Amino acid sequence: MRAVRYHEFGDPDVLQLEEIPRLDPNPDEVLLAVEAIGVNPCDALRREGLWGDDLPLITGSDVAGTVEAAGDRVSAFAAGDRVFGTIPRLNSTGGRGDRQGACAEYVVVREDRLAPLPDGVSATVGAGIGIVGITAWRALRRFGSLEAGDACLVHGGSGGVGHVAVQLASALGATVIATASDERADAVRSFGADAVIDYDRPNGELEAAIAEVTDGVDVVLDHRIEEYVQLDIDVSGYGGTVVVIGNNRDSPTIEDLTEAIGKDLTIQPMDAFSEPHIDSVLRRLGALLRRDRLTVAVAETYDLEETAAAQRAVMNDSFTGKLVIEP
Repeated sequence: MRAVRYHEFGDPDVLQLEEIPRLDPNPDEVLLAVEAIGVNPCDALRREGLWGDDLPLITGSDVAGTVEAAGDRVSAFAAGDRVFGTIPRLNSTGGRGDRQGACAEYVVVREDRLAPLPDGVSATVGAGIGIVGITAWRALRRFGSLEAGDACLVHGGSGGVGHVAVQLASALGATVIATASDERADAVRSFGADAVIDYDRPNGELEAAIAEVTDGVDVVLDHRIEEYVQLDIDVSGYGGTVVVIGNNRDSPTIEDLTEAIGKDLTIQPMDAFSEPHIDSVLRRLGALLRRDRLTVAVAETYDLEETAAAQRAVMNDSFTGKLVIEP
């Protein structure tokens, strides 16, 4: 089968399209014929060596396709089932990778990393929802306990996680405020944002614009905490939660904790891969996909041999939604 692997850490040029043997599934795994692969910043960070994996490694995390075969202990899926999911191992197991990644014509995936792909939902959308959907769900529900009537601020509402978080917050009945560029404001509103604010404005102006919508944000989802930590504190209401994702190398500084202390504020960094029930979250996302309460905006698709270009784009280019590879 064709697969995209790297034998050393580095920039996208280390990715190689190779012919390698197809793996057989372990008892708790399925063999999946891949139809689409999501592209995520974590794939690029991993390729650069952030987590020090054993090499060589097939790149990629999110996948959708059709089950070819199932291991002896698999009970949820059978040959012919359409599924979507995410491959990386949970942090709690002590590792960050299964026997292979997602950028291949066939992959083996543990049963507890998959969910049924609803009828009428494309593999492209299924492959795009995995990590960003788990991240958004964990941030808003598990840590933020977001519910109807709350106010939610999503930084970067047009990004991969951001555009899914806006839809989830809207589906939960929250008032959704999002930051985005002016050129993407209409798209972010179409995802369900009640107010979209240009993120190029100074923090003082952002705070004033947010205050016109709510007198206190209940949940903030922030992927640029180094830049916005003080803003997040200032706009949060009493008992609010600021959930921090991405940008592993940020070094935020809070010069005065007085306001955060007075609000009993929680600042919660999180990692999607620490989620102990990935299959459960994926099934919830699948239900929203089936009911048209959630989708993935696919900005561009790539061939398998264009994986390096896709990983460059996900780290360097500006676009709405997700990038997806179709082998």
